[in-house]
Amino acid sequence: MEQFDVLVIGSGSGMLVASVAVEQGFKVALVEHGKMGGTCINVGCVPSKMLIYPADILTTVKDADKLGIHATVDSVDFNNIMTRMHTLVSHDSGHQAAAVEATPDLTWFKETGEFISDYTMQVGTRTITAKVVFIVSGARTAVPPIKGIENVGYLTSDTVLELQTQPKSIIIVGGGYIGMEYGHFFSAIGTKTTIIQRPYRVVPDEEPEISDLLKTEMEKRMEIYTGYEALEARQEGPVKTIVARNRQDGTIREFSAEAIMVATGRVSNTGILKLEKTGVKLDERGFIKVDDYLETSMKNIFAFGDAIGKQMFKHVANYEAGVAWHNSIHDHKVKADFSAAPHAVFTHPQIASVGLKEEEAKQQKYKVLVGRALYKDTAMGAALGFPEGFVKVIVESETGKILGAHIIGPEASILIQEIVNAMVTEKGGFAPIAQGMHIHPALNEVVQNAFGDLQPA
Repeated sequence: MEQFDVLVIGSGSGMLVASVAVEQGFKVALVEHGKMGGTCINVGCVPSKMLIYPADILTTVKDADKLGIHATVDSVDFNNIMTRMHTLVSHDSGHQAAAVEATPDLTWFKETGEFISDYTMQVGTRTITAKVVFIVSGARTAVPPIKGIENVGYLTSDTVLELQTQPKSIIIVGGGYIGMEYGHFFSAIGTKTTIIQRPYRVVPDEEPEISDLLKTEMEKRMEIYTGYEALEARQEGPVKTIVARNRQDGTIREFSAEAIMVATGRVSNTGILKLEKTGVKLDERGFIKVDDYLETSMKNIFAFGDAIGKQMFKHVANYEAGVAWHNSIHDHKVKADFSAAPHAVFTHPQIASVGLKEEEAKQQKYKVLVGRALYKDTAMGAALGFPEGFVKVIVESETGKILGAHIIGPEASILIQEIVNAMVTEKGGFAPIAQGMHIHPALNEVVQNAFGDLQPA
């Protein structure tokens, strides 16, 4: 049996723990059977945005008529877009792998590991144990129980990156952030795109008015069917068909395309770890249960990232890595605080959100003020051609503390940051935004305007 001080399972944000542990003189084992870098580098944030940015450019060109620019797109080089993406991904993953291989006191175990007791894993023919364990094993695509889906060669957010040729048409089952982002990509490059969504709203975790506006804007380039449950998949020749049921009236409708993509959420990878042989407990969805300090039901076994299923975003996992590592080596523990954890959806228009939605704030018995501002009511909004979009902010009326903010429109993922930074100040109030001098004309004025429009909910 090989003894280590620290065992890290997963090379995504788990690498942050592995790196600092080595720097502080610990002997570290890293278990990673796949490509170095985890989901984000290989099949998540990085490659998807390498595809989405060209989609943004294409959409901007096609929308330029309203600015008096009459431009056309002669062609889209699908292979070039995909090759550019793969080149960057291979470089980043390979660079990280080389660094790991060259690091003393860091041993990379390249096979799938499974627990045989609380702090001990079997990895291939080797048995390893450690005093402190970090489970950062990620998640994978959830495939719903659609009859015949296994027989039609469907795509996922992983396998879609391996496409060699652009499909002429595609059905995306799922209208969450992954489905909508890829819907934006495929429709922008000229693929006839249809999205089938079981819930009655796309991106249902967002504010209702944001979901509604996104659907309205994206339906200009694709077909979106909400409230439809996919029941069956079949294939005849090159044509693939999804049979779906309208959840309101029960009617059946068939959708056909050259390709089908499943984007119906994520499930934890913990099943392959055989956690039943440890005292580490899972929730009803199969994600690892952790306390406020990111420690599992077993002392000195921590978990974070997609494996715990809380907020499944790379920047959140990076933050959790710092919390988990601190709590593993210090007696003074710190709680993980997700109240100002932002996220973005890279559709067209973009979405960004942080904190509570309006109804959540009311349910938590806050007395709230709500402020709204439209992009088109700013000078830069006029310059951009009066884009549809708005900022909505939720503030505690008695203290001025920012409880949440929600944006849809150009550069939403950037505009949200000013609000996030204010939320993590000592008081978490909106005064710095209201009082801070904003460049005119710039898009950030729409954020300041929203806080200038606070009214009782």
